[in-house]
This record gives sequence, C-alpha cells and structure tokens, in this order.
Amino acid sequence: MWRVETSRLEVAVVVCGPVVYTVRARVPGTGRFQVREANENEHPSSIFSEWLAMTETNLHRYRSHTCGALRATDIDANVRVSGWVHRVRDHGGVLFIDLRDHYGITQVVADPDSGAFSEAERVRSEWVIRVDGRVRARLDGTTNETLATGEVELFAAEIEVLSEAGELPMPVFGEPDYPEDLRLTYRFLDLRRETLHANIMRRLDVVKSIRTRMNDVGFNEFATPILTASSPEGARDFLVPSRVHQGKFYALPQAPQQYKQLLMISGFDRYFQIAPCFRDEDPRADRLPGEFYQLDVEMSFVEQEDVFDTMEPVIRGVFEEFAEGKPVTEKFPRIPFDEAIAKYGSDKPDLRNPIEMQDVTEHFAGSGFKVYAGMIEKDPKVRVWAIPAPTGGSRAFCDRMNSWAQGEGQPGLGYIMYREDEAAGPIGKNIGPERAEAIRAQLGLGAGDAVFFAAGRPEKFHKFAGLARDRVGQDLDLLDKDRFDLCWIVDFPMYEWNEDDKKIDFSHNPFSMPQGGLAALEAAKTDEELLDLKAYQYDLVCNGYEIASGSIRNHVPATMVKAFGITGLGPEVVEERFGAMYRAFQYGAPPHGGMAAGVDRIVMLLIGAQNLREVTLFPMNQQAQDLLMNAPADVAPSQLRELGLRVTAPPAKKSE
Repeated sequence: MWRVETSRLEVAVVVCGPVVYTVRARVPGTGRFQVREANENEHPSSIFSEWLAMTETNLHRYRSHTCGALRATDIDANVRVSGWVHRVRDHGGVLFIDLRDHYGITQVVADPDSGAFSEAERVRSEWVIRVDGRVRARLDGTTNETLATGEVELFAAEIEVLSEAGELPMPVFGEPDYPEDLRLTYRFLDLRRETLHANIMRRLDVVKSIRTRMNDVGFNEFATPILTASSPEGARDFLVPSRVHQGKFYALPQAPQQYKQLLMISGFDRYFQIAPCFRDEDPRADRLPGEFYQLDVEMSFVEQEDVFDTMEPVIRGVFEEFAEGKPVTEKFPRIPFDEAIAKYGSDKPDLRNPIEMQDVTEHFAGSGFKVYAGMIEKDPKVRVWAIPAPTGGSRAFCDRMNSWAQGEGQPGLGYIMYREDEAAGPIGKNIGPERAEAIRAQLGLGAGDAVFFAAGRPEKFHKFAGLARDRVGQDLDLLDKDRFDLCWIVDFPMYEWNEDDKKIDFSHNPFSMPQGGLAALEAAKTDEELLDLKAYQYDLVCNGYEIASGSIRNHVPATMVKAFGITGLGPEVVEERFGAMYRAFQYGAPPHGGMAAGVDRIVMLLIGAQNLREVTLFPMNQQAQDLLMNAPADVAPSQLRELGLRVTAPPAKKSE
C-alpha cells in the first residue's frame, strides 16, 4: 500500500491486481471520501496532486462558484458547485446532469471512469447535490449559446447528495401548463420554474428602479402602520380583533391614504412608500385578492400639473428601462373623463386601438330606422354612438359581432356594411342612402368598412360600447401590441348615483378637492348639479389598465364637512371616522396631492403576463384562498376566547 497524507488530504492506494488499483482519498476530520479506480499508466502521485488541488483552493463547504458563474476563463480549474438536478441525460453510458441554482445552469458530466459515476446514476430530478470537479471546454459543436455557461462543462470527480426529492406533483423542467390550484399549492416548486423565477426577479428590478428614481427627485421613504382604523377607501376592510380591547377591531389599511396626508400636515413635504395594501374584494385577472403593493406618493404645495410633471418622468423612465425597446408614450396626453367615456366607452382606454366612437344621433332622429328614431323622440337624453370598424365590412364579421353582443346580454348589435355602391344591412336600408352616406363621411369610412351602433342613455350603455370597441379592434387586428400607450384621465366626477342605496355617493377618492372648492359644493342645489361637479382627480392608464390613481386633496375642514355631508355623512360621523385628519386640518394644513401606482400591475404589463399571479410570490387563488399555507383556516377555541369572539355557523348557501 502506498499512502501519503497532508493536513488537507490523505490518499491511500490499495493494489488490487497487476493492472488495476484503487485510489482512496479522505479529507482529514470529515467522513467524506473520494474513490477512483486507476490503471498502471496513472501514477498515484498525479491523482494525489489533482485531488490536492481541489483542497488547496480552500473550497467552501458547498460551492466555490454558482451554477451560472463558470466561463471559458475557468477551464482546467477545480471547482465546487451545488444546486438542484434540473434533468439527467444518458448519452451512451455517459451521464449529463443539468445542475441549476438561482443564478443559472451548469452542465455536469460523469463517465464510468469517474469516481462520481455511481452517485450520478442515483440522482433524480430536483435532488439537491454538491459536485466537485474540473472545468473543461465543451467539444466542438456541443456548445449551448442559450446558456451563459454554455462554453464549458464540469467533469465530476465527486458528487454528494445533500437532499433527495420525492415524486414531483408537477414538473419543473419544461414548464408544461398545469392547473393553477396545483401550482399555488406547490408554489415552492412553481417558483423554481425558469419563467416565473425570472418574473419575480424582474419585479425586484422594477421596484429597485422605482426607489432609485423617487430618491433622485427628492422623495423620502416612510413606513406607515399596518394595524390601523377602518376607513372607506372603496372596498371592504380586513378586520383584526383586539385582545386587549375586546369587542373592538383594527383594520388593515386599504391604502396609507390618511397617514400620507398627515405626513404632509406634519411638514415632511415629499413622501413615498412601496406600500402593502389590503382589500377584501373579489379577485380578477388584473386584481389580487387580499394583498397588493402600490407606489404611494404625496407632495405638499402642489397643484395637479405639479404632480404630473414630477411623476410622469418617473413612470415613463421605468417603462422605458424595462420595455425592451418597445415604444413608450413620450408625453402623456390629458384626456377629460367625459371625453374618454364618449370616445372609448371607458375611463381606462387602450389607446393602441385607433377606433374612436362618435355621436351620430342627429342622423337617426326622424329617420326611417324606427327603433332608434322612436327612442330619440321619447327621451331627449338618448344618444346613438357609432363604433367604426375599418376593414370589418364582411357579413361574417358583422354576424360574429352580433352574436357576441347577444352573449353579453344585449338584444344584438346594429351595423352598416359599406360597399362601393351601397350601404348594406338592415340599418343601411332603413335609414336611407343620404343619412348612411352622412354617417360614412363623418366617420371617414370607405368601401369594405363597417360601423356598429349602440343606443340609449350613455350612462346605461357606454360600458358595453367600450367593450364592443375593444372587440372590434382585437378581432380586426388593429392594435399595435408592441408598445406602451399611457395617458392621464382627468376631471373625474366628484359624485355618482348609488343605485342600490338611491343616493349620491363619492365616485372616486372621498378626500379629493372638488373643482371650485367649497363655493362649488354650495352652489350645486340639485342632484343633477351635484353629479356634474368635477374633482381634481386623475388616473394614469396604460394599454387599457388603470396603473395609478390620485388627486389633489381636500385640506379645508369646512369643505371636507360639506363634501361628506352631501353623501349623508354628518359632521359627527366625519369627526368620528376621520378624527385624526379632521383635527389636523384645524392646525394648518398645506395644499397637497399625490397618487398611488399599482406595482403588481406595472410589472404585469412590462413582462407581458396575463394575470397578476404570474408576478407575485405567494398569491391567493380566485376564491381568495392561500392554498400553500391553507388560509383562511379555523383557529383554536382558546384563541377565540382570548379575543372575546364566538364564531357562528355561516348561512346556508342557496341551492341553484
């Protein structure tokens, strides 16, 4: 037996025959061994030198390099990597292991002559292993240009299994489509998938960029409380029972609205926060149930344009940074709310769609199309809106749109198809050629085009008309989808009619300043006049999504009391529910305003995801359940007793 020992390595050679012998190495003080069979042409000293080189680098227990770090400059280096087994491939008895960690993938090679081969044969997908070995160049024609490590591979000398994985409920490699509830239940596996993992890292990059840009324009980041008081912000509160004050409740903040206004009254001038917000509202694709994050902003001594001038470059800069070359609106247009409704049927229009609706009521008044003519005659508030459809003048397309409208609960969707020599379709025939031609000229249509119509009181049908506009634009492929079109929607109504309660209510943020201030509120005597009042209130819209909302705030106590009084909330209610802010207004409040931008929604748009769960670490499902942590869940009776609470049986669901 030949033996040599250093402080770092002990190597023994056991002669098993005239030709083959075994080289066995042990790191002193550990139970870890390396074993290799050698032949008479390999002297033990050379193997000893190779293995000793592995220890001379003073390698970390688990890795000297990440799986995304190795390059051609590392060829012939002895390294150590650890990670998850992405996949194993057997090429004629030689095993190739794609080893993955947070940083990338390294190809590991183990052949039958390697001491690591027996362990390599054992490993399976998602096992966690450590690999020691020598970096070598890949053979000509086998490099992988899609990988940062694609020029090299790691020839394994030793493999240590750090953790075994059971049978996977869903695969990580390849990312096949799997049911969302299964993905959320095993979110820790889902997050290992390349696309989702990259989405989350892109989200971090976006948030970093936002923070940097806000700091660069002089904002200070403050943290506001999570446990607070219930406050109307447009959704239901999540309530937290108090143990110390039994029978009373905290609320999770729907937004830091009152706190950020109080910060301005406290003299801090420019505030921002990447704020968690909690709202008990129904989920949808562009809304997360329970919890979301927003860029919360407030500024003192500003008017509406000051907010726009400050925040527009921030938002545009973030989009340009992560748009991957897609065009971003240079100067965001200001579109009044009423104009947005009339042109696009929505206060969050997708401006990539070139279609603009127009009022064509005059062409139908007294016309031969008795349906619309009769409606106009009976009710002066009835309007007819036209939805142009360039290139949509085929019978098949018009019938398809009509069927779609019926699927939306409408009786149908009237239309005219323009030919070279006629206006085809029932409306075109009944309205007469002169009126049909006047509509065509007003809309700038030609042969092969069509126009659809929506009629009634605009407040009743504008949402449907907006959906029809969207549908026409999508089906006729009129949208330039590789761009980001942003705009400000301004001059929102201060109030709206609450049909359920049969009363006037706030249409948006109740803390907004009405245009004209207290004088405008006092001058409005009728419901109609109140509903015509505008507020210094605005939304930022991108590609059909509201990504931010804000206002210039009401900072005058008398105006605040009057504004809430119109909705039926008297001074005592205002003082009780908004006592801190109402008191603060008595002691010198600066004019102030701000906005809040949805971080999740911005990231969703930038990466082209279809819903917010693709950019969120641990979201709930569509039923507002956290399937990973099994929440909401029952709690122990002792916990309820401490809180002074008793749970009653939920009402039985009505059978369908």
